Amino acid sequence: MTGAAAMSSRAAENAAPGIDHSAHMDHSAHMGHGSGGYDSMMFMTGHKMEPGAIIEPPGAPADTEVDYKVFDIEVRIVQHEIIPGIKAHMFAFNGQVPGPEFHVNEGDWVKVNFTNKTEEMHTIHWHGLYVPYTMDGVPMMTQDPVHPEQTFVYRFQAKPAGTHWYHCHWGTPLHASHGMHGAFIIHKKDDPLKQKYPYTRDYTLMLEAWDVDLAREEIGGLLEGMKQVNTLMEKGRLDPVTHGFFRNYAEFVKAYADGKYVPPYLQGRSGGLEFRYNFFGINGKAHPAVQHMGIKQGEWIRVRLVNASDLSHHMHLHGHDFWWVAQDGNELAQPMRLNTIHVHPGGTYDLMIYGDNPGYWAFHNHRTTYARNNGIYPGGMHTGLFYEDFTPTYKPTITVDE
Repeated sequence: MTGAAAMSSRAAENAAPGIDHSAHMDHSAHMGHGSGGYDSMMFMTGHKMEPGAIIEPPGAPADTEVDYKVFDIEVRIVQHEIIPGIKAHMFAFNGQVPGPEFHVNEGDWVKVNFTNKTEEMHTIHWHGLYVPYTMDGVPMMTQDPVHPEQTFVYRFQAKPAGTHWYHCHWGTPLHASHGMHGAFIIHKKDDPLKQKYPYTRDYTLMLEAWDVDLAREEIGGLLEGMKQVNTLMEKGRLDPVTHGFFRNYAEFVKAYADGKYVPPYLQGRSGGLEFRYNFFGINGKAHPAVQHMGIKQGEWIRVRLVNASDLSHHMHLHGHDFWWVAQDGNELAQPMRLNTIHVHPGGTYDLMIYGDNPGYWAFHNHRTTYARNNGIYPGGMHTGLFYEDFTPTYKPTITVDE
């Protein structure tokens, strides 16, 4: 992909020590769209939703100012098959779990038209990217949640280079883990990692955990509740306090003290539902439906791990060590040689593997309770590194119950 137009920039005020923000865009230089009146609709008279509205926040250049790479994303509720016999309702970007994988070059200008095709509210957070704050996707901090049948236009420059991801930041525990996540890869020109490890294949593995029972109940409850909310909004009868929105903390405290608002976290109101993850997977599938990684003798491959779950995982490769070369998109000053790596929630980890031991090799979560399907081993977060250029003496088969 070609690089996009450059933009003048300055060092961000109060930049953290050791982080050079001088190469970032000057967010105040272009107010662009919606300036002079961009505010939360939640506190407007009538608190009314506008289906079909296209929301253009300020903070990024207009279409005429830079050459954007344009992507269209919508979210729908789909029935997604994890393994044969197990389907679960999930929020899905463009009908797939995980969502589309972005590949852009560092410095490209990116425009994403995000349309909500569900009856629930959503946003997109660009995890690890340096975006204008109005594009960060945190509801009621940087934007209103995107209501049903609305389109929110995200615009930003692709920085920094590395392995990143994106996910919904509204109702995050359910929405992000149960479908609304995808990889965002920003390639660096003359990548020093590729020069040191001349890989010829590049794999992205999104690590996932699902509670299919809770998701079924919660999604059904959310949709029923949102129908009531949407009806009230359409009639202009929804009060912000009733909906649980406040201009500041003092307003929230006063509403509670006056008895006008009863927080849902109180013991008398909270259902106390906990996630009991019973299926685990990679790229939307659980073993044995997970695709294997291919390699040949003498070949380098790159593996990008993205933890889209709320759990920690311990990914172990058989028959090889690998080189851990980057974390959260940042190249490590000193790569580490390992065969098991601890992957934190939300983190990305880049590994380089060299093909020097022909065979069929497991690559799995060594917290083996996460390598199960509904409590049955083997399953879950388990794939393989399969050599394509050797003659095996034992060919692998499949078992789903040991």
